[in-house]
Amino acid sequence: MLKQFILLLVCTSFVMLSSSACSKSNDSEEIKKKAISYTVSVPVAGNSWVVNNPLLNHTMISENGISQWNNPETVIRTWFWVERAGEIHIGVKAQVSKGESKIRFTFENQDIDVDLTNATASKIEIGSFMVSKPGYYFLQAQGIEKTASSFGSFSDILLGGEVTAQPVICVKDDFYWGRRGPSVHLGYKIPEELEDVEWFYNEITVPEGQDVLGSYFMANGFAEGYFGIQVNSETERRILFSVWSPYQTDDPNSIPDEYKIKLLRKGEGVTTGEFGNEGSGGQSYKVYNWKAGNTYKFLLRGHPAEEDDCTDYTAWFYAPEKGKWELIASFRRPKTDTYLKRPHSFLENFMTEMGPVDRMAYYTNQWVIDKNGVWYELNEATFTADATARKDARRDYAGGIQNGKFFLRNCGFFSDRVEFDTEYKREKTQTQPDIDFIDLP
Repeated sequence: MLKQFILLLVCTSFVMLSSSACSKSNDSEEIKKKAISYTVSVPVAGNSWVVNNPLLNHTMISENGISQWNNPETVIRTWFWVERAGEIHIGVKAQVSKGESKIRFTFENQDIDVDLTNATASKIEIGSFMVSKPGYYFLQAQGIEKTASSFGSFSDILLGGEVTAQPVICVKDDFYWGRRGPSVHLGYKIPEELEDVEWFYNEITVPEGQDVLGSYFMANGFAEGYFGIQVNSETERRILFSVWSPYQTDDPNSIPDEYKIKLLRKGEGVTTGEFGNEGSGGQSYKVYNWKAGNTYKFLLRGHPAEEDDCTDYTAWFYAPEKGKWELIASFRRPKTDTYLKRPHSFLENFMTEMGPVDRMAYYTNQWVIDKNGVWYELNEATFTADATARKDARRDYAGGIQNGKFFLRNCGFFSDRVEFDTEYKREKTQTQPDIDFIDLP
């Protein structure tokens, strides 16, 4: 009888222990499940692109997120920057109407297929992953199959986990500028003994493969305008020279006559007119198929005009394929009496659909000439960036010295950024440009 009681007691204890163990296991699963929460929302409107068909960005991505998603070939990527390594939970706020769809999400080469069945926007869990270091990452989405008219829509990527203990960097507002990406600049230091700069010479080399659509490689910037080369379309490239009006407006039609930029002359094949939206003034451009890998030369002159209270600005361009200097245009700016101020260069992307594409250029052999004809080589520059970088909306910017040359780089969501407001000094080339000023057109 005693043996039977002991046996019963042992069995009962085993069952209770087993039950307790199962209960703890289930509790752990519940705790783990509850621990997956999303604390960061990455807006699709400012951080996502159709990467395999840029033309679709304007129709598929709006302030409300992704829509009109019909083609299974369409690949969408959403970028964000994390400040630390660790576990990251990823979800999406999505919906599909009048049917179902299957979406394949990819993060760090791991594919997760998610079924969308909800007709209203809901939080959909994608999965938990590990990131090994700080920097940019992207979540990729591609439609697999659907019974609905589209694969659905989503407005936000949702993030949680260890990495969100520190700020996650993404474009949260000003989506137009965020999608264009950060603009970057080089401000050249003028020797202290130089008072009046009349001429500014610069060279640009865009490496092969870096001549990305939507790029403006600006060589000769000054306080009242800018001069450089653009990639305007798959079939058109331009040399662009513009001078701002002293009248502050984004509408050129509102500029009073006494504040208008006056065209003095222009080169062969050059189109001239007015520009607006980012200030207003006189603009000139020449359609020219400049080539990546070649080095192009830029020469700018700025000096007080014979007419009182005016300054004349003239730009010339030298293409090695032609072997001669060509006049772009000469403008007269009223209400201005100055020589060239603030010589600088910049690199910008002016097409929002090209915001995820990396591009760079070398800016080399900068020289200025004072009003007395004395040459000075400029070998010091400060690397700066625009408001998109300064508000920490995007971090894909870089500049400084590379291979003994000044360079600028932006867009593409690369992680090896360079701190802006950094000063650089390159070795002098001692290669003064050989220019026949009398023979300039």
